[in-house]
Amino acid sequence: MQKLMLLAITATVLLTSCETKKDPFLVSNGAIGLLSKSNKVSQLDSIFALDSVVFTKADVQNFISGGKIEVFDSAGNLLLILDPKTLQDKTSEIAYIQVMDNRFSTNKGLSVNSTYKTIKDNYIVSTIESTLSSVIVSLEGSDIYVIIDKKELPENLRYTQNKIETTQIPDEAVFKYFMIGWDSEVEKEEEENISEEK
Repeated sequence: MQKLMLLAITATVLLTSCETKKDPFLVSNGAIGLLSKSNKVSQLDSIFALDSVVFTKADVQNFISGGKIEVFDSAGNLLLILDPKTLQDKTSEIAYIQVMDNRFSTNKGLSVNSTYKTIKDNYIVSTIESTLSSVIVSLEGSDIYVIIDKKELPENLRYTQNKIETTQIPDEAVFKYFMIGWDSEVEKEEEENISEEK
């Protein structure tokens, strides 16, 4: 009887621990892997305990956005580039994330290496903003937005800042940047800065 009770308790513990284990590469609303919207910069070392967290110095180019924090896996691959809301403040939350590694994916298969077809087939586009060199595609009800180089668009749309419709972006268009924005004001500044970089 005691063996049966012990077996039942062990099974319950195992099932509970399996259910609470987070996917370290799942991108969902308000979270990416083990990192959530409410986490502070001071928690990054414990969240990414198996990875390397590198704090880069803020310079003139990165001053407004608060400098960069790069996360590398144990093999040296760049996973994420994080931008805190407040410069050099360990209690600050993260404002935006640039996803660098293709292993990070939504439950609908959207990742760095996806094409616009993945968005078209699985998401509703809330806005498309046109800049000089890129289009910024935001997804309805999501923290995710992607930046697509205008080189991916038909030639007649590459040199205009006129409104671009979802149907005008080719299915095979690849992403220049796959972003997650958790702070609207900083996100807007970053979108504009990133879009004009190249």
